[in-house]
Amino acid sequence: MKIKKRIISKQEHSVSRDAISDNALKVLYRLKDAGYQAYLVGGGVRDLLLGKKPKDFDVATDAHPDEVKGLFRNCRLIGRRFRLAHILYGRDVIEVATFRGPHEGESTIRADQNKDGRIIRDNVFGSLEEDALRRDFSINALYYNIRDDSIVDFTGGMDDLKYKTIRMIGDADTRYREDPVRMLRAVRFAAKLNFQMEHHTNNLIFEMGGLLEDIPVARLFDETIKMFQGGYGLKCFQLLREYRLFELLFPMTEASIKLNQEGNSGTLQLIEQALRNTDTRIASGKSVNPAFFLAVLLWHPLHEYKNRFIELGQHEMEALLSASREVITRQQAHTSIPKRLSLMMKEIWHMQLQLQHPTRKRALRTLENKRFRAGYDFLLLRNDVGEPELTSLCEWWTEIQTKSLSEQEAMCESLGRTQKKSGKRRKRRRKKPVNSYAAHSDDCQQ
Repeated sequence: MKIKKRIISKQEHSVSRDAISDNALKVLYRLKDAGYQAYLVGGGVRDLLLGKKPKDFDVATDAHPDEVKGLFRNCRLIGRRFRLAHILYGRDVIEVATFRGPHEGESTIRADQNKDGRIIRDNVFGSLEEDALRRDFSINALYYNIRDDSIVDFTGGMDDLKYKTIRMIGDADTRYREDPVRMLRAVRFAAKLNFQMEHHTNNLIFEMGGLLEDIPVARLFDETIKMFQGGYGLKCFQLLREYRLFELLFPMTEASIKLNQEGNSGTLQLIEQALRNTDTRIASGKSVNPAFFLAVLLWHPLHEYKNRFIELGQHEMEALLSASREVITRQQAHTSIPKRLSLMMKEIWHMQLQLQHPTRKRALRTLENKRFRAGYDFLLLRNDVGEPELTSLCEWWTEIQTKSLSEQEAMCESLGRTQKKSGKRRKRRRKKPVNSYAAHSDDCQQ
């Protein structure tokens, strides 16, 4: 691509040292004082120029990883695909990357690529200009120079920020083949910044999405969490479906959405409402657990499999356990799910039956369960999107949480008497006993 270097002086931009974290400044100053080039780069510079508070700060330098480690006792070198230095200040991590060079041409050190052009290993070092051309989008290739507070722009990133455009640096086809995850990053930045994609950056996603199937599932999981838990999850979800990428990440969920849309059911409503709630929580500074949203995403596929196991003769709880294992195993072929999250997902799902069928003996134990709050919130969410026969249950569980222990015990005793009377009536009406879970299976199906 045609290079037109532009230097924006301190007087011409809005980035101030006061807005840069103290730890990032320490790293920049120490590299500079040791005679190395040192630039703040990437999302930190982009967000500062947009008047946003950066989540983290990354540094680019001509110092090699071992040289960076020699300057910082609190340094840890990571990465195989590309070696990086992490400078640790407690929980704050400043990432330092050596300028990358071209992985083609006359260099004796080459990046390893597979037959489709995807870069597998890439420890090729280069100059500042070469590093800029190796980055993904122009808005992420702006460099803040600690020496004179200027910003260096090789790729037209300043103009793209001005016109709210996401544009791939270089040939989009080649860049997507080098790393197909860039398609997910393009979607994430479009959602996060409310920007539009440049024509080629946009259109090739529809043609090349299938390349994501060759990406390690652990990396796809990490990218998924970034998209859905960054505070703009609903917009990401809508764009992923628009670009037909969501069906590659969560094929069972997409199939359930399409199936249930025909029946006017609530799969899509449940997911979108969960994302609205998640975005609201993040905006207010509250924490979120990815297990909850993953449980939402797979809730309706879970019930489709549960119904199949019921048809094979399992009662509802047994079918739910079988379906939980099946759905999580199938999903892990597309995005990995760490065991700690899959266990919590199962607990949230299993608790729905306990919440829907409270008994005198079990209700208080359910309240004391460490996952009660997550399960209760899940029940409320289901009720919010109109799942049938949940309103009175939600009211009962909401009320019991406000009571003293003696009052809670009284509510449970009353529940026991109600169930006893109801059981007698059922016994008179029915000739054959019916499994209690199966009798209420419609309560948790959509």
